[in-house]
Amino acid sequence: MQLQDKYRIAVLSAYALALHGIENLVPTPIPWLRLGLANIVTLVALVLFGFRTAIMVTMIRVILASLFTGTFLGPSFVMSFGGGLTSAAAMGLAYRVSRDLFGPIGLSLIGAFFHNAAQLALAYFLFIQRIEAMYVISPVIILLGTITGVANGAVSGLLIKKLLKKEDDRIQNDSAEKRYML
Repeated sequence: MQLQDKYRIAVLSAYALALHGIENLVPTPIPWLRLGLANIVTLVALVLFGFRTAIMVTMIRVILASLFTGTFLGPSFVMSFGGGLTSAAAMGLAYRVSRDLFGPIGLSLIGAFFHNAAQLALAYFLFIQRIEAMYVISPVIILLGTITGVANGAVSGLLIKKLLKKEDDRIQNDSAEKRYML
């Protein structure tokens, strides 16, 4: 791994941690409900820098956030880590299989669904173990995950376009400078 890659992962992880922290300050009507704002960074990392970067950013964010909040290796860590890795892996697979089929909103919906599915499975096997409770809570979680998935995907799409345009402008300016110097 090159120094530039390490720097990129560190910066993206810092952004994801910041969004995670901001999100925790926003009151929610349901205590365990989160908007998943840090997943915007994961999606941007996946599209712009690849699967490895997205997985690393997700792992670093979840581990550091749990260390900062004192939940490392506790139930919320297990749920967050399982959901985050499953989500990033599902988005990475979908993006690898067909980059043209799924845009940022589609990838975000895939990520939201698999994040919620993993967390529901973990909650069932580790904590709840009552299928009736899962029938009640699953539709609510999937619906809310779909709404936040669309919103996060839309924000990710705008951010990706902006960053790609900025990179294109930088490349054009660099080549213009080189032509001028010759």
